[in-house]
Amino acid sequence: MYKRFGIPYGLNEEVCVTRLSDNASIPFNPSNTDYQTFKREVLAGAELQDADGNVMTDASAFIATLP
Repeated sequence: MYKRFGIPYGLNEEVCVTRLSDNASIPFNPSNTDYQTFKREVLAGAELQDADGNVMTDASAFIATLP
């Protein structure tokens, strides 16, 4: 299960997601293996929450916007 981090103060876009099992921050970096796993798992049906903790019903649309 993952949670969107939200937009950090001073930035214009999200830069990472949190893996809830260990609270690891996963940066949106295509060369990061955790990031690759995150995208693959969410597309396969893993739960993704928005920054407020609500389960996203169409997480694949969000994944499509990422690098």
